[in-house]
Amino acid sequence: MHPFAVVGAAAGRLAHYAVSGVVGAVIVRETSKRLPGAKPVARKAVVQGIAGGIVAGRWLASAAEEARLKAGDVVAEARDTLGEEAPPPSAVTVQEPDHGHEH
Repeated sequence: MHPFAVVGAAAGRLAHYAVSGVVGAVIVRETSKRLPGAKPVARKAVVQGIAGGIVAGRWLASAAEEARLKAGDVVAEARDTLGEEAPPPSAVTVQEPDHGHEH
């Protein structure tokens, strides 16, 4: 996976959780101003909503990984029918910089 994709995914998750937290805090604050006794109920509802979002995010990540692996299998099979050797799905070529000495 490309390093920018990993960074982008992490940034997206962070932004998602930050926005969810801010929205949840605003909902709880506004509800507690209007109905002081409703604060625990509103907080519980927000926590449950965020927990549901986390579960949905995990499910989507799992489904995306499964789809990526299945697509990799199909591509590998297609290359095999052409007589080519397929690289592993996670093969990434990284060029090492020349330090001017041997390792």
